[in-house]
Amino acid sequence: MTLKAHANGIEIAYDTFGTPRDRPLLLIMGLGSQLVHWDDEFCELLAGRGHHVVRYDNRDVGLSTHFSEAGVPDLTPGAAAPYLLSDMADDAAGLMDALGWPAAHVLGVSMGGMIAQALAIAHPGRVLTLTSIMSTPSPDAGPPTPEATAALFSAPAPDRQAAIERALEVWTVIGSPGYELDRERIAKLAGLAYDRDYDPAGTTRQLAAILASGDRTEGLGRLRMPALVVHGEADVLVQVSGGRATAAAIPGARLMTFPGMGHDLPRPLWEQIMDAVTDLQERSSVAAAD
Repeated sequence: MTLKAHANGIEIAYDTFGTPRDRPLLLIMGLGSQLVHWDDEFCELLAGRGHHVVRYDNRDVGLSTHFSEAGVPDLTPGAAAPYLLSDMADDAAGLMDALGWPAAHVLGVSMGGMIAQALAIAHPGRVLTLTSIMSTPSPDAGPPTPEATAALFSAPAPDRQAAIERALEVWTVIGSPGYELDRERIAKLAGLAYDRDYDPAGTTRQLAAILASGDRTEGLGRLRMPALVVHGEADVLVQVSGGRATAAAIPGARLMTFPGMGHDLPRPLWEQIMDAVTDLQERSSVAAAD
C-alpha cells in the first residue's frame, strides 16, 4: 500500500517492507525511476534479513509532488536548475523525520546514490551506513558513453505502449551484458510506472539537478560512516570510473565491482550485494559500540 508523508514542504509517496522494530533502511531510486523500480522481491529479501525497508518516489516522479510549474529546464552547462540534489537529499531527511527515524542505513542507485551521498554530507548524523551503487561524485566522473547518452535523451513516449517499447530499448543499451535481460519484467514495470504517473519533464528537471549540483568529492572526504560502493564494470550510463572515484573519495569505503554488470541490479548478484550491505551494518554496530 502506498502511503504519503509531508516532508520538506512537499508530499512524498512511499511504502514499506518488514516491521518497525527492525533496522531502518532507506532505498533511494535513480533518474526518472519510481519506487516500483525497486523489485518487490529485492525489498522482501532485505526485510527478511532484519530490515525495515522504505522505498519512495523522489520529487517529480510517481505519486510524489511534481514541480510542473517549473516547466522543462535548460540543460546547457551553467544553466540554473529548479532544484538541486541537496534539495532532494533534504526530502529524504524530511521523510525520515515523518517516519520517526533519527537515523537510518541508506542505499541509493544511480541518481539515488548521488542523493544518498548528498544526504550523508549534509546530514552525517542521520546516515548510519552509506551504500552507493552505480553512481558517481560528479557528472564528470564516469560520464555516459555516446550510445548511453543517445538512449538517455531519446524522445519521450507519446503513449503507454511506446513507453514500454522505449524502456526495452533503453535497457537493452544500458543493462547488464553479462546477464540475460528480463524483458517481461522491464515491460511490466514500464507499464506500471506509466499508469502511476508519466512525466518526462519531471525526469528532465531531475537531470538538471544532477548537472547543476557540481562535485561532491570534497564533501565525501569528510564522511566517517561505513560506506560501500558497488559498480558494474560494463556500465555505459555511469562508467565504472564513477564508482572508483566515489570509493576513493570516502575514507575507508569498500569498493565492489562486477564484470558483466551494467546499469541495473542483476538478480544473480543480489545475495552478494546484500551480504556486503549486512557486513557494512555490522561494521557500523561495532563502530557505535566503540
